[in-house]
Amino acid sequence: MEAATTSAPAAAPPAKKKVTDRAKAERKLAWMLCAPAVIAMIVVTGYPIAYAFYLSLQKFDLRFPDDKEFVGLANYGDVLTSSTWWTDVFTTLIITVVSVAIELVLGMAIALVMHRAIFGRGPVRAAILIPYGIITVVAAFAWKFAFDPTSGFVAGLPLISDDAQPLNTKNGSLMVIVLAEVWKTTPFMALLLLAGLALVPDELHEAAKVDGASVTQRFFRITLPLMKPAILVALLFRTLDAFRIFDNVYIIQPGGALGTETVSILGYNVLINRGNLGLGSAISILIFLCVILIAVFFVRVLGTSTAQQRGEA
Repeated sequence: MEAATTSAPAAAPPAKKKVTDRAKAERKLAWMLCAPAVIAMIVVTGYPIAYAFYLSLQKFDLRFPDDKEFVGLANYGDVLTSSTWWTDVFTTLIITVVSVAIELVLGMAIALVMHRAIFGRGPVRAAILIPYGIITVVAAFAWKFAFDPTSGFVAGLPLISDDAQPLNTKNGSLMVIVLAEVWKTTPFMALLLLAGLALVPDELHEAAKVDGASVTQRFFRITLPLMKPAILVALLFRTLDAFRIFDNVYIIQPGGALGTETVSILGYNVLINRGNLGLGSAISILIFLCVILIAVFFVRVLGTSTAQQRGEA
């Protein structure tokens, strides 16, 4: 008897779902509703960015308006080959990394306090969020006056001598800038992390507690893994904001004195104080590109690893 071999029929491709007229109408309505906001965003943000890029391709100094000419990418070459740019980038990264790291730790602690508060939860949350409600310039002036070498109350403390005033040195000034940044924006970090804590089921903690898990084990094995999306969002927002720091530096050390100049202060000094629109616009575009790279890093690298861990779980 001949052995008959039959091959399994190939799986038919899934039928493409037909879009109904109602779905088409809803999509059309959605685009119409979003169109005004999209147009407003293009006008408000897209046009200034495009115009700044156009200016960055020009040799345009307001002190010599008749010398305006197209120079292509020469302004970008001048900025990227300047030691001042890379020094300011390094200073900006120091402020960003140190302040965001401290804010993450303190923000997590404050979020846990607000989340676990048994009584007075409303007043506790309101009191913690007060610094975030203060205008950044006002907060910066408060820290500047506190550390002022001549009239600040911190300067009169016995532990600080006249030769060790923080605002008289670069490292001390950076410390005051970081402290002002942390004091002002830690509540924002805590607010974002508090939203992540609200998504962690209490049943998991109760089950782990019954199994004998300690508080530390429950925090690192349950709370943190489930909060990684919220932590990613908090880190993304704060890192982007910290990299563009301007107010605190401008108030505490006007003009970025004593080596505290950041990339935003550099752009302000070149664009506004010196009136060099071409070079200043090139710096602004480079800051914009740095912000995009930071966002891509957080979303693609950290976001992908977070999604993979959630999938494995």
